[in-house]
Amino acid sequence: MVDGKKDENGSPEEQVKQPEGQSDLKESETVADDTHASEQESVHQSKSKADEADIEQSSKVRDDKGQRGSDAEDLISGEDSSQQKYSNAGELKAPRSARQAIEPDTPPPPPVRSKAVRHPVVVFLNFIITVFLLGVLAAGGLLYYGKESFIEGGPLTQERTILVSSGTGLATIADILERQNVISNKTIFEYGVRIYRQDAKLKAGEYLFSPGISMLQVMNILTSGKSILHSLTVPEGYTSFQIHQLINENEVLVGTLDVVPAEGTLLPETYKFSRGTTRQEIVKRMGEASTRAINEIWARRSPDLPIKTKQELVTLASIVEKETGKASERTRVAGVFINRLNQGMKLQSDPTVIYGLFGGEGKPTGRPIFRSDLDKKTDYNTYHITALPPGPIANPGRAALEAVANPSRTKELFFVADGTGGHVFSETLKQHNDNVKRWREIEKQRIEALKQKQNEAPSNETNGAPAASEEVSGQ
Repeated sequence: MVDGKKDENGSPEEQVKQPEGQSDLKESETVADDTHASEQESVHQSKSKADEADIEQSSKVRDDKGQRGSDAEDLISGEDSSQQKYSNAGELKAPRSARQAIEPDTPPPPPVRSKAVRHPVVVFLNFIITVFLLGVLAAGGLLYYGKESFIEGGPLTQERTILVSSGTGLATIADILERQNVISNKTIFEYGVRIYRQDAKLKAGEYLFSPGISMLQVMNILTSGKSILHSLTVPEGYTSFQIHQLINENEVLVGTLDVVPAEGTLLPETYKFSRGTTRQEIVKRMGEASTRAINEIWARRSPDLPIKTKQELVTLASIVEKETGKASERTRVAGVFINRLNQGMKLQSDPTVIYGLFGGEGKPTGRPIFRSDLDKKTDYNTYHITALPPGPIANPGRAALEAVANPSRTKELFFVADGTGGHVFSETLKQHNDNVKRWREIEKQRIEALKQKQNEAPSNETNGAPAASEEVSGQ
């Protein structure tokens, strides 16, 4: 039964007593209702917090908008807050309207230079670095230009000979080459030679440069010493006096040569030399060549020779050299003199008589040997002295030295001229006398022809013709 009394919530209280099980159910439902109410209250609180967050966000947006407006004012006024505005402008802003969304943002101003960058020391260092870099670039350009100029062809259009005297420096050489149009720029040549470290290796001499030659090639020629070579030919059998005259008459050699070298100390050969070589240097080279040749030939001589020293080898070789001009006869003539020495016979060589009479100057041209010449006693007259004369009568060549060191193995003891530039050889005196007789007939005809020629000439001079009572000698 329900009475009309209401509870605090306005619901009438149920006065009907319920069972105990229903009472428990009622309590469960009450707990469930309380839980539901708690959940609803939590949701309500969450919504309230969300609303508060939205309100706070809106407030922040308004503050940002205000800040952006303030930054714009600072930009216009030129204050230092532009940097802060730039950092803030980098954030994503929510536009308040569609118009604001399509409007472009104001670009950030350039960054303000640091005071450290504008410091005088920094500015000076930057200047120094800039100047250094420009200098490096300029030096590189000059180096490249100089290198190309040094290796490219030069301005020379025809062959030219340049004489570089001894002791001439690099600057003088470069100046001469530029004036002679061999090179285009003496400064580049000087620096190029120094860069290659060849300035101390330039050699004096006379050089021939071909057309279009480059500075590099000029440098190589000057350092190689391959100058133009001149030649001096000394005939075999020349006396030292004759060689002295020959050297002094050479116009390419320089210097003086006053002293006549010792007889037999020079080796007759063809010598190459460059312009500027001294005469004394040529004589020195000839003496050194003679010493080398004598030592080599003496070392391989025949062991049974009757000559005991190198001086005797040169002396006999000089006699052989003067006796014959034919290479094929040298060993045979040497064999005759070796046979005579072995038998203790006099050499009876006409060239020794001439040297005893006239010395190194030699017999006048066209003058024959008279019998009276053979009778004159001198240190070199082998018609009177036994064995070899005291020294050489000329400067023998290598072939004559070889002939004496290794002569022909014959029994021949005599030889005489045959009138053709050669000689006739014999083993016995009878054979030799017959050969001499024939030679005298030939020589007599020659003298008569010479007399006739002198009589036809408008002169009373005899020019050294022999007297009628004198006979021409022959071996």
